[in-house]
Amino acid sequence: MATDQPVTDERGEQVQFESHVRNGAVLMALAGIAFVGYGVVFLVMNFVGSGFELGVSTLAGMTSADLDPTVAYYISHLHVATAAFIISTGIAVAGLSWYGVRQRLTWAWATAIVTAVVGLALALPMHWTGDAFSHDWVTHLGPIYLATIVFLVGVALSYRGLRTS
Repeated sequence: MATDQPVTDERGEQVQFESHVRNGAVLMALAGIAFVGYGVVFLVMNFVGSGFELGVSTLAGMTSADLDPTVAYYISHLHVATAAFIISTGIAVAGLSWYGVRQRLTWAWATAIVTAVVGLALALPMHWTGDAFSHDWVTHLGPIYLATIVFLVGVALSYRGLRTS
């Protein structure tokens, strides 16, 4: 529907605002699933890819095979830990959105937002603070930016429905 006026069904329920909550929650949950997917790709790249992250093929011209084995293992260790937290954050966001936001639970909506924002606010700025290594920002950060945009649209849409409670 093109209007922002509430529409009532035969029981008098506000259908439009309910659809805002439902559609927003679905978008938020899809973004959470995308976070999980990004984390899985991050994990897979560690073991069968370049040994580095998406969009990073070398460090100062060196592949992971060119690095000291202890340094390469340490980088791998950090990648696995990072992937685990990206995946677990995605699971939390998807679960809170699908089961909590769809039930109009404001605490679930707020917790999903805080969960995503803390991870993104801490991780993303580091990518723009120096040129210590080169990365293809489209493949390295593009998927996470796209998922974040979907998440934010879902947050805004669901908020429109939640505020009518």
